[in-house]
Amino acid sequence: MEYDTLITNCRKLLLDCHLAEKKAQVVAIEKESEKEDFWQREDSKAKIQLLSTLQKEIKSLENLEKLSNDLAAAIELNLTEDIVHISKNLEKLYKEAELKQYLNGKYDRLHAILSIHPGQGGTEAMDWAEMIKRMYQRYFERKAWQYRFVSEIKGEDAGIKEAVFEIEEDYAYGYLKGEQGTHRLVRQSPFNADNLRQTSFALVEVLPILDQQNDIEIKDSDLIWNFTRAGGAGGQSVNKTNSAVELTHIPSNITVKCREERSQIQNRERALKMLKAKLAKIEEIKLDNELQKAKGQHQNASWGTQIRNYVLHPYQLVKDTRTQVETSQTGAVLDGDLDQFVLNFIHYRNN
Repeated sequence: MEYDTLITNCRKLLLDCHLAEKKAQVVAIEKESEKEDFWQREDSKAKIQLLSTLQKEIKSLENLEKLSNDLAAAIELNLTEDIVHISKNLEKLYKEAELKQYLNGKYDRLHAILSIHPGQGGTEAMDWAEMIKRMYQRYFERKAWQYRFVSEIKGEDAGIKEAVFEIEEDYAYGYLKGEQGTHRLVRQSPFNADNLRQTSFALVEVLPILDQQNDIEIKDSDLIWNFTRAGGAGGQSVNKTNSAVELTHIPSNITVKCREERSQIQNRERALKMLKAKLAKIEEIKLDNELQKAKGQHQNASWGTQIRNYVLHPYQLVKDTRTQVETSQTGAVLDGDLDQFVLNFIHYRNN
């Protein structure tokens, strides 16, 4: 990017980001947090999370503003080495800030729950689901994101029946929601002597972790609760209380099961959180479909939509079915090198 163009783009972006308004918002939340009853309020945690997000954004935008001014000064003084060094750092910051502008959906700034489920195919599919689990775990580590491995159900012979992550990072949902859908693997089977070519499927589900200021309201009369004993490894570790929770939402017929925590109260809270996240996701998909219809580009955003193919035999290729982005570096992708797919889809869905 030309230096003058970079400076112009940065200054325009700073205007679009409403830096002054963000600073005023921070001051307002800080004043609010000084009130005696602040921590007794239901929305206190959400307010503090928003404050943290805004402070990070402000710091990033102030750095962007400083570097764009430094670059303009270096150009005026014809300081060649400084121009090259500053412009490199400025372009990186600009791309990061520009991307955040695209993450403007209702829940995009929130933390996320990412879960992985094997499709049909028994051991083959469960092994593929475990490969997907490792791929995302490596992606979170590459991004230096804070995440928590919530639960895992192992397969009988190999692989997993389910894995759930909570990603405690600002804008995690905005980054990851494009990963939702069916992931298809083609490879030589490691589970039979003939090494036959096998196709396996795994479903990735991405949900926002809602704060207390969400508008998802659930009536108690719409819920059916069922409590059972959570499974254990046997012996002293068997859970002898009815701590596992199954929650059904009657209007939507959505059922959520939660058995990770040893306390029934904790599992009730987690199940309700998961249900609200699923309902929010449904509303978001409806809104997205309406927007796509308005653009004349309607495509159903169903949970079972195949989004990416991973071919390991007879050739090496990973290809996104939506953006058409592809690479032959399959090993790198399965080791968590996903930015080329994640970032391209963010741009794709905003065009």
